[in-house]
Amino acid sequence: MPIKVSQSVNSIFTPLWEKKARYYILIGGRGAGRSTAGSQFLLSRLLDKMFFRAAIMREIHSDIRSTVWQEFMDRVDEQDLREVLDIGESMMTAEYGVNSIRAHGFRQSSNAHSAKLKSLANYNTVLIEEAKEVGERGFMVLDDTLRTVKGDIKLILLTNPPDKNHWMIKRWFDCLDSGVPGFYKLKLKDGMDDTVFIGGTFLDNQMNLDNHTLRHYAEHKLHSPAYYWQEIAGLVPEVVRGKIYSGWQQIDEIPKEARLMGFGLDFGWFPDPAAVVAVWYLNGGYILDEVAYGTSLTNTYLAAEIKKYGDAPVIADSAEPKSIEEMKSYKVKIEGAEKEKGSVEFGIKLVSEKKISVTKRSLNVWADYEVYAWDEDKDGNPKGFPAHRGSDSMDAARYFFAGKATMQKFGVHFSAPGWKSYGQASGRGVSVNLPGYSIAKPGAPGPVNLPPQIAKNVIWPKGF
Repeated sequence: MPIKVSQSVNSIFTPLWEKKARYYILIGGRGAGRSTAGSQFLLSRLLDKMFFRAAIMREIHSDIRSTVWQEFMDRVDEQDLREVLDIGESMMTAEYGVNSIRAHGFRQSSNAHSAKLKSLANYNTVLIEEAKEVGERGFMVLDDTLRTVKGDIKLILLTNPPDKNHWMIKRWFDCLDSGVPGFYKLKLKDGMDDTVFIGGTFLDNQMNLDNHTLRHYAEHKLHSPAYYWQEIAGLVPEVVRGKIYSGWQQIDEIPKEARLMGFGLDFGWFPDPAAVVAVWYLNGGYILDEVAYGTSLTNTYLAAEIKKYGDAPVIADSAEPKSIEEMKSYKVKIEGAEKEKGSVEFGIKLVSEKKISVTKRSLNVWADYEVYAWDEDKDGNPKGFPAHRGSDSMDAARYFFAGKATMQKFGVHFSAPGWKSYGQASGRGVSVNLPGYSIAKPGAPGPVNLPPQIAKNVIWPKGF
């Protein structure tokens, strides 16, 4: 038997209940009450007599507990329903009869690959908190997975405004002049009959905000205007806030005089793409050229694309040792990048110091460059590491530059018969020239003792 509850819903969010659509896009400023309205909707439908099976989602599963799950439990407590519902706190589940709500992340953790979404095929409602964190590929897989005929399917996306180049903006919205330089208002594109757009800012929810919060928002306008216009006023910025790299240029093609230095490789599968970037050198600057970029690309394919360029070395994501060994079996000259504490910041600093151009055909590299930014907390404070968005080709480039610098930062220079003999102990020997030291091939006569701080950075290629 259905239970009646009484919830006071902000009128700007009533289209969640009143309008029929597949997509409900709730984008606006902080303090508007999106999360409250979303949790109110979930609770009302959970208690309804109609079939309801919902997933509450975020990009990272563990982030759900302190955000959307807590919001939902607040609504449960407001209605004193803990004894009525079957609550599973550890797994973040709630059931009432045949109706249910379950937590599900697009990824289990920040370092994990994507979670399997096939189990959501029979769900008819998905609420995604902080939807701008979710990649377009992950959302497309989710959207294609939902195909039940038991009730109308609803995907509810809640988020603060992303930048103008975000996939959500490009898919659903036109950006209009806001009167604030560098920021835009949103208008749903014409013909989006399956989509409901709900905006809103703290001005629509002042009755539920204390005076301290209102003063705090006003202070942001004075001291952090970029943060205010995006996160508080709900406008869409031209450029992503906290952008890591700047000043890169686009060129038509690789000049004939340029010299190929090597490749950076970031392994991926789905929904995170693999990225291979060729790095060329010319007149004190570097040119990035997209070799391969995409999901579900096999290592066989990546190796074949790299070998089209010749025998230059590859620096790859060391978190994939099996993939590195497989690439070596295809005669690719590849080594893993260092991933010690501070290596990300070290690599970003190195890339930032370079004069960099990108070929116009490298569409994905340039797109990643434009959105690659420092991650932030809910108050806009940098967390000290990059956000995941745009990281694929940017990581690939960083691996190459950091790998190259690691070999040189102690004055280490490799002298070899030539890259064509890489991996082949031909008896000619390979030497490493160090300041004040002469190092021969392992096992060969000659001094081999190195200071610890240097020795740990000398890695002999396999086969020598």
